[in-house]
This record gives sequence, structure tokens and C-alpha cells, in this order.
Amino acid sequence: MTSTAPATAHAADIGTPAGGRRFVLAVLALAVGGFAIGTTEFVTMGLLPQIAEGIGVSEPTAGHVISAYALGVVVGVPILSFFAARLPRRGLLVGLMGGYAAFNLLSAAATGYGLLTLARFLDGLPHGAYFGVASLVASNLTTPEKRGRAVASVMLGLSVANVVGVPAATWVGQHLGWRAAYVITAALAGLTMLLILAFVPSVPGDKQATGRAEARDFFTNRQVWMTMAAGAIGFGGMFAVYSYIATTVTDVSGLGSGTVPFFLLAFGLGMVAGTWLGGELAAWSVFRSLIWSGIGSTLVMVLFWTVAPFGWWLLPVVFLITAIGSVLVTNLQVRLMDVAGNAVTLGAAMNHAALNLANALGAWLGGLVIAAGLGYRAPALVGAALSVLGVAILLWSATVHRSDQTAAASAAAARDGVRP
Repeated sequence: MTSTAPATAHAADIGTPAGGRRFVLAVLALAVGGFAIGTTEFVTMGLLPQIAEGIGVSEPTAGHVISAYALGVVVGVPILSFFAARLPRRGLLVGLMGGYAAFNLLSAAATGYGLLTLARFLDGLPHGAYFGVASLVASNLTTPEKRGRAVASVMLGLSVANVVGVPAATWVGQHLGWRAAYVITAALAGLTMLLILAFVPSVPGDKQATGRAEARDFFTNRQVWMTMAAGAIGFGGMFAVYSYIATTVTDVSGLGSGTVPFFLLAFGLGMVAGTWLGGELAAWSVFRSLIWSGIGSTLVMVLFWTVAPFGWWLLPVVFLITAIGSVLVTNLQVRLMDVAGNAVTLGAAMNHAALNLANALGAWLGGLVIAAGLGYRAPALVGAALSVLGVAILLWSATVHRSDQTAAASAAAARDGVRP
């Protein structure tokens, strides 16, 4: 499937080499921000029983703080992107990380359910804008044919967080209290600010862009809406499972609470593998990668439901869920940047709004089926259904794309036929 390439500058335009030490250090600095965000977003799931006990609510109710963060991302992306198109991108990234650090500290200080929910919502506001702008900066630092790998490199920060940051922060939270995990992530956000200032080159915003024009171009684009819907629905299955993984491991698989970090590690390793693979598959076909990852996600969700009662047999399935899901994430990012056309700042960021709608939807639906008495295996079947719907939306977008191309060709032929 073809699409309009985003109108962005690349390495030669901003005076930065498309490789070498400067490129590596710049991408590493951006990836550390992803590491900070990934750690704080996903550690909530690993510590959900402790958080529920600490603020005096049930675990399904505590799951709403996960949804609150996700909704913060959804709200923050269009608002921040509306004002961000013309801003210098390095300064914008530093400001977003500053806000992230502050709201993590507020989460750590929260004394009850209401304040914690508000703090998690506020903490979600910079998330999507950071990843969108960071992906855009990384793609601008290299050649067009390598931009999928550059975007994947930034996203690897989030993936590595699930290998190192989330298990470590979960362990700290279990032993020092769940608040300590948010203090750690605030410190990581502060470190990111220093690294960006030190290593990311100054990249000006688009002086010709306006938030109003970007919003108009972006939100009147049918392919944009279908791509975001595919992400918001198709990726929701992973969060339906992941949100309640701690209790699934202990109550369904029959393992001790000390094994939960190993399952979080499997999630993280799957993310690393899938993010790397997604970057490679983007060079083959972004759209086909999305279709096959959606089909694969459906199958592994059913497998999760099947093997959940069998202890450690669940571990490799957890790995597969996030490996396949991360291929989807990376290629949705590239596709949305493509179909956004000239609304590149908003397009780069809105993928994360869609994915966090998936987070909110998955956590909410998973909590509903658990609260209905269907057990902690049931969210996996919810996830399978969501994956099927995501694939259906992508196939619909392909049909619409072909129809639009046919209509455009017919219109061009008609114009040619009346020329003197």
C-alpha cells in the first residue's frame, strides 16, 4: 500500500550526519526518555495489588488508575501537538520530560484514590507528544529509507524498560513501597532532560505550520482515522491481559508473588524483540506487517487462555504476546506518520494516543469480565476479539485506499480528456 510521505526534513537538511557517534548518542538520549516513560507506565500493572491495598480500594477499581494515565495520553496529544508544531523540538522534548518528572512525584505523594487517579492522568499528558516528537527528530537524523529503524530505535527505550526498568521498579515497589517506583521514574525523566540537552542537536520547528492547519489536515483524513482505530482496538488485547498479569500469575497459574517480575521480564524481552523486528519489517511492507501481527496476536491470546492454569508454561506465551504486539506498535507509528501528510507533528504523536486508548479500553474491558465473575483468564479472549476487529479495520482501510486511488485516476483521466 502506498501513501503520502511526510513532509519532514532529514539529516542533510538539519546539518546532522545520518550515522556515526553523534547520531547514536542523540538516539540514545531520546531512547532514555522512552525508558523512563515505559518504566512508569507499565510498573503500575506489576504493582497493582500493592497500589490497591495502599489506597484502600479493590484491584479492579485500582485498575482505573491505568486507564486514567492512558486517557491523559489521549487528551495530551492533540492539545500539546496543536501548540507544538512551530516550537524548537529539543526544547519541547526537555519541557515534556520536566512535566513527566513532576507528575511522577505527585503520583508518589498521592494519599488516596482520587489524587492518584488525577496524578496518573496528568502524568499521561506528555507521553504521546514526547514519543511523537522524539520519533520525528530521530527520523530526521537519518535517511528516508532508514527512518523505520530510527523510529524503532527510539521505541526500544520503552521496550528495554520492560526488560530492566519495570522488573527492577516492581521489585523496589514490593520491598520499599509502591511510591518508591514513581520516585525512580521521576529521576529517570530528569536524567533524560540532561541527555537531550547534551546530545540531541537543535532542531527547529516548522515555521510554516499552525496547529489549526495541522488539525484540519489530520482529522479530515479517513486513513488517519482508520489507522488510529486499528491501533486503539487491535492493540487493546495486550493491555487486557497485561493489566491483570500479577493476579493471573498468582491465582490462575498458581505461582508465588515473587515470580511476577519474571513474567514482566518476559513481557519486556518480547517488546525488545518485537520492536527490533518491526523496524526490519517496515522496510519490507508496513501494511503487511500490520496485518500479520494482528492475526498472530489473535492466536497467541487464545493460547494464553489455554495455558494460563499450567504455571511456567505461560511464560513463553507472555513473550509472544508482546513480541507480536510490538511489531504492530512500530509499524502503526510509521504508517500514521505516512498517512498524516503535511500534519507531521500531530501524525507522529497521535499513534500514542491511539495506543493508550487501547490501554484504557483493554484495562477497562478486562476489569469488566473479571468483575462479572468470568475469572482472570477471560481478558485473553477479550484480547483475541479486539485483535480480530483491528485486522478487519486495516483491511477496510486497504479497500478505501484502493477506491480513492481509482477515483483519483478516473478524475485525472476525465481532466485529460477535456484538454484542448
